Amino acid sequence: MLLYRIVLFFVPCAGKTVWLHLRAWPDPVFEGDALTLQCQGWRNTDVFQVEFYRDRKALGAPRDSWVLPMGTAALESSSQYSCSGRMAHIPHLGTQRSEMTTVQVQELFRPPELHAVPSPEPHEGAPLTLRCQTEMYPWKSASRLLFSFLKDGRTLRDRDPRQELHLPEAREGDSGLYWCQATPEGSSVQKQSPRLEVRVLAPVSQPLLTLSPGPTGLAVGDVVQLFCVALKGSPPILYSFYLDGKMLGSPQAPRGRTASFSFTVMSARDAGSYFCQAQNNVSKETSEPKTFSLDAPRLAPWLCAGLLAALAVPAALLGRFRPWRQSGPPPTQDPPPAPAGEQHAVYGNVTWQDEDEEADTYPSDLAVLREPEGHVCHLHRGEMLPAC
Repeated sequence: MLLYRIVLFFVPCAGKTVWLHLRAWPDPVFEGDALTLQCQGWRNTDVFQVEFYRDRKALGAPRDSWVLPMGTAALESSSQYSCSGRMAHIPHLGTQRSEMTTVQVQELFRPPELHAVPSPEPHEGAPLTLRCQTEMYPWKSASRLLFSFLKDGRTLRDRDPRQELHLPEAREGDSGLYWCQATPEGSSVQKQSPRLEVRVLAPVSQPLLTLSPGPTGLAVGDVVQLFCVALKGSPPILYSFYLDGKMLGSPQAPRGRTASFSFTVMSARDAGSYFCQAQNNVSKETSEPKTFSLDAPRLAPWLCAGLLAALAVPAALLGRFRPWRQSGPPPTQDPPPAPAGEQHAVYGNVTWQDEDEEADTYPSDLAVLREPEGHVCHLHRGEMLPAC
């Protein structure tokens, strides 16, 4: 009864009294710490039927206790928390709720950043240093950070106090995606840097020049294709083709493939010394020269067929007229023919000429018989045989 009277004495002030208070510890709390919430009653009065809330959403009720372990604190654990419960020995107050308490989890260190020194694109054979940069905040400066370096998912160095990974001579095989991780000693907190692409640039090797078809046995009208390839070298590779020192073209092979250049042989000026040049961001190399030569001019197949047809007509005429010429003189006033065996055929243009007409020229489908003295036999229109 005495306790009841005391409570009644304070009832007029109950509306102004905060019966519950939420406490988070440790205070301050850092990421990696074991965060715990505790619901305390007024003047350490025992509390029962306790529940905890985060941003006014229930977290649940601990078992027979007013303490709720929250596990390892992370930056995402920062929020506003509260609790509710009933006061022991003051049951008439009912369920009370604490004010909101802000829990701010402090950051131990910033996420690391990975840097390549002097450049993420070093030349092959040059030194390369990978530096993982971050540090503990002053209030935790006594803690030590351990660093790990990884490449394409493979660990190169694990949990070491050194912040740098040094490559004395970078090789093309060292190209890839790198990142680093930082972890405080004795802590489960681990932070990772963004990935950094390292591309070691290798110089181009001496390119090889080939011609298709080969550099000899070519003629005007042939199509020639030049191929140039450097078997080693970081892309992109720029190829240039030259004839006697003059550039013909400059194609690019972004992935280091073979470059080609084609042309049609137009004249003897297309013959000469050809070479190609390969160049990337590291070096430039020139191929061994190849000499391109032309054969004697060739006759096209259609022209050869035309010439054979032209030869066939005079041969047939000669075979038809030869018996008559050997049997006796022609019925004309012209000089007799030359002795047998002394005349020969010359293939050229045949001239038809009248007294009042100018000379017309026709294709060389007929033969003109020439005497040994150089006289030419003319065919007059309407005549069947030459008057010689």
